[in-house]
Amino acid sequence: MNPMATAAFVLAAYLLGSLSFAVIVSRVFSLPDPRGYGSGNPGATNVLRTGRKLAALLTLLGDGGKGWLAVFLATRYAPDYGVDATGVATCAIAVFLGHVFPVFFRFAGGKGVATAGGILLAIHVWLGAAALATWIVVAAFMRYSSLAAVSAAGLAPLYAYLLFGMSPALPAVTLISALLVWRHKRNILNLVAGKESRIGEKPDSTGV
Repeated sequence: MNPMATAAFVLAAYLLGSLSFAVIVSRVFSLPDPRGYGSGNPGATNVLRTGRKLAALLTLLGDGGKGWLAVFLATRYAPDYGVDATGVATCAIAVFLGHVFPVFFRFAGGKGVATAGGILLAIHVWLGAAALATWIVVAAFMRYSSLAAVSAAGLAPLYAYLLFGMSPALPAVTLISALLVWRHKRNILNLVAGKESRIGEKPDSTGV
């Protein structure tokens, strides 16, 4: 393993993750800072509360795309510079940490659902598809976006294990999933208390 190359790729992944598309897109569309209304979460769901569906879609694509791109680039090019599989897996963690704790936005980031989805798709298309299918099924039947996200995150390590066994990707997926669940702790408390908004209901400050 080349430590310098690994550090460079990990840093690049973190910086890419630190591009908060909710904030960037909101500025382009002259919308309020998403950290200042609704749930305060800089993510596509909160941007959608402005009524600008295109802005929310671009946020979703941007946040998901940066997760996919960071892992894809690391998988494709990092081994040429002596970065091993563990280093590539660390890049996946780094881009997620960048989204959650973005250096460009005072470390006030989002919950990471879209970014995690992009990461899983880049690790393996079937891993991403399984997590997405879990989100869709839970959201369709239970009508809670946050519950769907937590369920998909909770099952992602199992999917990774079934696909790859004890590979370097498994600890990375497990850590990302744990962080995502932790970022939804307020939503989980609201679910237990029966205060969480369902999909399609008028949102309050508990959303994702």
